[in-house]
Amino acid sequence: MLDGIGFFIIFLGALLLIISAIGLLRMPDTITRMHAGTKASTLGSLLVILGAIFLDPSLWFKLSLLGLFILLTNPLSSSILARSSYLKNGFLNKSGIDDLGEQK
Repeated sequence: MLDGIGFFIIFLGALLLIISAIGLLRMPDTITRMHAGTKASTLGSLLVILGAIFLDPSLWFKLSLLGLFILLTNPLSSSILARSSYLKNGFLNKSGIDDLGEQK
């Protein structure tokens, strides 16, 4: 019973990771690409880890630490990439609004 639930959750996580990859290719500017790359891949990775916990409950502690690490580092790395992209290229989106202009 738990194996079926685990495989279903892993399937959902893999589906979100595929959607994230497609979003990286299709989005028009840096902000939307990073949103697709960070939000969907973080949730997809966490779902894969949760499914793995259902498949092998003895590894729950190690997998929980891995999930916590992903949950803490993905948004941080995304904001660092956004900042470096802004410092190199200027505007992050196609609207032309520069909210970070005075913070350089």
